[in-house]
Formats: sequence, structure tokens, C-alpha cells
Amino acid sequence: MRFILIHGGFHGAWCWDRVVPELEKLGHQAIALDLPGHGERAAERPANYLGRIQPILDVLQEGDVLVGHSGGGYDISVAANQAPDKVGHMIFLAAGLPIEGQSVIEATGGAMEDDGVGGEQVAELMDDSTGMTQFIKLLPDGSMDWTSKEGARTFFYHDCDDATVDWAFSKLTPGISPFPQEKLYLQAFWNAQLPRSYVLCRDDRSKPMSMSEEVLRRLGVEPLVIDASHSPFLSRPAELAALFVKAVGTEPVGPLLPE
Repeated sequence: MRFILIHGGFHGAWCWDRVVPELEKLGHQAIALDLPGHGERAAERPANYLGRIQPILDVLQEGDVLVGHSGGGYDISVAANQAPDKVGHMIFLAAGLPIEGQSVIEATGGAMEDDGVGGEQVAELMDDSTGMTQFIKLLPDGSMDWTSKEGARTFFYHDCDDATVDWAFSKLTPGISPFPQEKLYLQAFWNAQLPRSYVLCRDDRSKPMSMSEEVLRRLGVEPLVIDASHSPFLSRPAELAALFVKAVGTEPVGPLLPE
């Protein structure tokens, strides 16, 4: 099998550095991508979601397994909508799932407000029941910066050693805001009812359990659980790789729901 690994916010392809060799040990291929606005492509500013996920479409081959971590769940869903016939399986790792006709901001429990000139502006990035947004700063160019190493340790890496935390924090880059005014219409994705799985991080401090439960309901799957933080690719890479392989052999227990 070939796994296409997509990072979440502030991260990049580097976050999969420990997982790629573990998948290879198990006899599989893995490709980790930087999306525009992240990692080595941090300076790029795609105009919309199609521009953001173009790197996925550029490498996607028939039968590939798409893996999306955190905000990467939205990215793999948009990519799958463009090429559902190529996707062999989808794995949502502590990830979000679009809501048909809504923006990502709305789908993450955030809110928009009137900007006073007939448009809208971001009023709230996401459900902040965890308190994580205190460490996220909106920048003038529309990107979002993570401001604190200790905040990163608390919400992303609390089960990692100090050297890993230092390295990971040094690699974080401001992430582009997820096109707050762009509504996602993904009819081909919903209709395809692709094979899919959800990996639940039992000790996740970033994503509220209620949000994971809602994604599980709409994916129509039972969770595959790992005892890890929001970043098992760093703290438990071998276990995560094995869980990815196991995930491909699972089947949904219910339909994929657009809302």
C-alpha cells in the first residue's frame, strides 16, 4: 500500500519523519507532503482550497491511502472530492470533517461576524473549550502563528521528551487560515462513501472529545484508539504506523453523513 500523509495546522511534512520509516518496515510506501502555506512551502499563499490541496492531487494514484491529521482531515476530504476514484481508503487522525455548505471555521465550531462593510470576518477560530486558542495569533497576512513552546508542549506534545518538543517547536510555521469565507461543497465525496477510518488519540488535549464523537458519528465508523497526545506521529510512531495498516482493513458501520 501507499500512504499519502497530510499534516495539520502549523505543522508540515516533517511531522511524519518517524512514521514513514515505520510504514516502510511494514512493507508499505509513504509520502509526506507540505501543503502550500506550511513547512517548506510556508511562503506560498494559495487562493482557495483547490490550490491548497493541489499537491495531493499531483501525487495521488489509484488505491492510495489518504491520511489527514487534525486540520488535514479537511484537506483530504477536499482532495477526495476531486478524485474519489483514486482513493483506496481514508484515515482521519484526530481530524476534522467538513460540513456540506459550511466553511472550515464553521465546521470547527468557530464563528464569523459582520465586518461592517457588507462582508464577514473571523470572530472565533474554533471551539475553544480546551483553551488552546490563547496560543494562536492572527497575523496581518491572514496566517495564524503559534506563539508558545510551553503551549505546544501542553496541547500537542505532552507525551514527548524535551528534545522532541524543542525540535518540533522549532519546525512550526504560521499556518494559513482555512479560507474562512469559502463554503465547501463536496457532493462527490459524500456520494462516493469511500472506505474510511478514524484514529482517536485517547490523551488528546487539542481536540475536544465531543468534536471527535461528532466526526465519528458522521464518518459512520468505530474509533481505532491510541494512548497518545494529539501528536502520536512523534510519541508513538511505530504503534501509529501499525494502526494505519490495521485501519485499511476496517469497514464503516454506518453511512458517511454530509452534516
